[in-house]
Amino acid sequence: MSRSSGSLSHGRLLVLGLPVVWLILLLGAPLGIVLLIAFAAPANGVPPYSLGFSLDNLWLVASDPLYRDALLRSLRVAGISTAICLVMGFPMALAIARAEPRWQNPLLLAVMLPFWTGFLMRINAWIGLLADDGLIVRVLGVAHLLYTDAAMYIGIVYTYLPFMVLPLYARLSRLDPALMEAAADLGAPPWRVFLRVILPLSLPGIAAGAALVFVPAIGEYVIPALLGGPQAQLVGMVLWQEFFANRDWPTASAVAVGLLVVLVGVPGTALRLVRLMRR
Repeated sequence: MSRSSGSLSHGRLLVLGLPVVWLILLLGAPLGIVLLIAFAAPANGVPPYSLGFSLDNLWLVASDPLYRDALLRSLRVAGISTAICLVMGFPMALAIARAEPRWQNPLLLAVMLPFWTGFLMRINAWIGLLADDGLIVRVLGVAHLLYTDAAMYIGIVYTYLPFMVLPLYARLSRLDPALMEAAADLGAPPWRVFLRVILPLSLPGIAAGAALVFVPAIGEYVIPALLGGPQAQLVGMVLWQEFFANRDWPTASAVAVGLLVVLVGVPGTALRLVRLMRR
């Protein structure tokens, strides 16, 4: 091996090694600490646990209806929110991708404009809009909307819709228009062009957007607490209660481990299905 190839190899190892070390410090070490506490036993003191090895906490989370139902409810809320974001975001992304070039940047700016204001400020604005004397309630003529599941879904979809639109736009903007024109020239109606050409080619963008919405939505705490009311016992609220109210760190860590299993399993299964559909 020449000296130049050896220096190239060392340079490549250095470039790859630094991100790996960074990921281990920021992801691997916190995960190891959470797993260590999940196997510990509760204790009175600081910190409020006694190190050891016990599966009692994990079994409690898997068997107790409180934790199991909170996890299943979070899974349902995140799944429905992701589906709504997809139904709303796909036409928006497609319209932006097909707009004239001079309009694409302003439209993308409009999608990202909510990020220019504080998150809590936007949620508090929704509290005012959804209150009994708010604008939305008066326009729709409904009796009560705030502190319901509908208000919670509105807040989650509003917050995470840009995370669906942007990956879809990035994918749809790269589609070759000649493919749609060829399908139309062969006599395919617009709905068939969408189902047979546009939709299959946009699956990677759908998968990316679904992951960006589903992962934060399943652990959401602020929106269910402010808009969903006390009945919205999602896993994020259960985690907060166990950590800060009950000071039961081992049980809270076990809940976090269960949430992590769901976060790894559900998107992994979805990506596998996307790969099978693309074959």
